[in-house]
Amino acid sequence: MIEARSTEGPQRPVANERADVSHSAERYSTNILLEALSPQDLELLKPHLVREELHRGKVLLERGQPIWSIWFPEGGVASIISETTDHGRTEVGIFGREGFAGTPALLGENTSPHEIFIQVDGPSALRIETSRFLAAVEESATLRRIMLRYVQTFLVQAAHSAVSNAHQRIEARLARWLLMCHDRHDGDEIPLTHEFMAMMIAAERSSVTMSLHVLEGAGMIRATRGLVRILDRQKLEDLTGEAYGQAEADYRRLIGPFGKHHPRRVPVD
Repeated sequence: MIEARSTEGPQRPVANERADVSHSAERYSTNILLEALSPQDLELLKPHLVREELHRGKVLLERGQPIWSIWFPEGGVASIISETTDHGRTEVGIFGREGFAGTPALLGENTSPHEIFIQVDGPSALRIETSRFLAAVEESATLRRIMLRYVQTFLVQAAHSAVSNAHQRIEARLARWLLMCHDRHDGDEIPLTHEFMAMMIAAERSSVTMSLHVLEGAGMIRATRGLVRILDRQKLEDLTGEAYGQAEADYRRLIGPFGKHHPRRVPVD
């Protein structure tokens, strides 16, 4: 069983839509990728960006459907889902305000091979028509370069996911995904259900329940119904080992600050 998704699919953009983004003098967006752009590159996108609310279950891209829009989340966690006849739905990656939905369009593909939907609430996302995004990328080599740098960091994430799923015990796989969600979520309490965590690490729900007990017994987390509180990142990182951290380090090196990469312990109430 997987987390229920909204029946509301991605909407085809209306022609000649106007941006409704408030232009703050201090910070234009909490999307790290947009904030890393030069003023000149950001100005290529700004007139066409529209801010939309995000909610849990909102579909950004549909599998096998045209990529009408590119989405830059300003928070929350988005799940990238692969679906096969034999194995059903499996999460193959996540991203939040460090990235964008619609990478296949940047690489020359018109349709999405995966579904992408919001699994953990975020405040909003900036959306731009794909044609306008590609026109801006065509105009600026530096804009294209930083977008491709993000794609590179996501490929590293996917590679480490494959290694983790192939070689690590369920507890370590779960610890890794909790760290990744924690990096993308404000605060230490993450709204995650057992169903979603099972999809995250390709495991049975009963195995997730037992693994949560192991992590909780070791003082790494506290789990309640629909909520996981991170207590000790250092222990989680120690358990995960080299399966976590490379993609995050590459992002910080190639693009900008990202994640809660300083291990810390949260006081237990």
